[in-house]
Amino acid sequence: MANPRYLAAKLLNEIEKDNKYSNIAVKSALENNDLDAKDKAFFSALVYGTLDRKITIDYLIRKQIKVPIKKISPFTLAVLRTAVYQIFFMEKVPESAAVNEAVKLVKKSKENRNSGFTNAVLHSVIREGLNFPEDDSIKTLSIKFSCPEWIIESFINDYGFETAKLLLSESLKTPPLSLKINTVKIDSESFLKELKKENISFEFDKQNNSVIIDGGMDIANNELYKKGYFYAQDKASGNAIKALNPKPHSRVLDMCASPGGKSFTAANLMENKGEIISCDLYEQRVGLIKKTAAHLGLDIINPKVADATVFDENLGKFDFIICDVPCSGLGVIRRKPELKYKEQTDFSELENIQYKILSCAAKYLKEDGKILYSTCTLRKGENENLVNSFLKEYNEFQKVYEHTFMPHIDKTDGFYCALISR
Repeated sequence: MANPRYLAAKLLNEIEKDNKYSNIAVKSALENNDLDAKDKAFFSALVYGTLDRKITIDYLIRKQIKVPIKKISPFTLAVLRTAVYQIFFMEKVPESAAVNEAVKLVKKSKENRNSGFTNAVLHSVIREGLNFPEDDSIKTLSIKFSCPEWIIESFINDYGFETAKLLLSESLKTPPLSLKINTVKIDSESFLKELKKENISFEFDKQNNSVIIDGGMDIANNELYKKGYFYAQDKASGNAIKALNPKPHSRVLDMCASPGGKSFTAANLMENKGEIISCDLYEQRVGLIKKTAAHLGLDIINPKVADATVFDENLGKFDFIICDVPCSGLGVIRRKPELKYKEQTDFSELENIQYKILSCAAKYLKEDGKILYSTCTLRKGENENLVNSFLKEYNEFQKVYEHTFMPHIDKTDGFYCALISR
């Protein structure tokens, strides 16, 4: 059976080197390695946790070494990071086990010359303890909350210091697992009975036909999932589509649809009657939407490869448009912690792209139609400021609804949506 600590260190190297998305990388690793349920949970927690706390962990390591951290061999560094995470942030792992297993991993690797170094650093880290500077400077907040300074500055500029600290604190917590009931295949009452039969603890949100699962769940191997009775979707996304409220027999365009959740929720609200064209730039992602829609029995969804920034008159006009644009993702960093470590310059063109997509959406909209503009970020430049700029240029449109979902208030992902009508 595979060693979850070894797999975690190996995968963390791949995520950092190849800029992989953590959720996709973890899912692939779980599918391709022989781990029991306990080791799967440990492996997943170790990968996500180490990524999430990387700035804090590196600060603790740097204090104990005389060379720049980038000079440490890649696998050794990954092992050190996972070990430090276990020592300070996994209560059930004894310090001795974290150290001993880390040394063993390095000894068995091509970097075996670093085993003594690994042992010495980890023992020094333990002696030093989890000590941070006392002040509230941005640099100190970055260390404490393992978040780059530019993101902290962005939160402070947009929401003020106290709210920024709340957002940073929330970003390190485990996100809720929210499941949307696929009412095309099963009614809510029957679904809840099935959950109870499986002894799954949950909280039901009647208004949104969704449930919050307590204590996690192995979705891929769940029989209810295999039957197409639900799909994972954060409540903020579900609430946004509910605000759009697409009607049965209407035409809907989902301009940036992958992985498809908003299209699926729209199809449920439309009682699987009408037409939804779900677009994405990449064939592989379109294939995934098509496969999942078929699994859910949502046959009004028609996935297409399309560039959301380019108008295609052949698509026709639509009653409702979902404009969930590519964004910096700062509202979902607790789900995809690797997003925190992108350079600020990586997002320099985003607002131009977002504006092009929203402008393109306007050309597809029927008279009296509605556009839902949304992002999973908390940067006002990508959210309300961008929408307001659009409304100044396109004065035949108006904003009829707007909400920023805040994790510490709404218990959802960080998410922005605005409903725009002609």
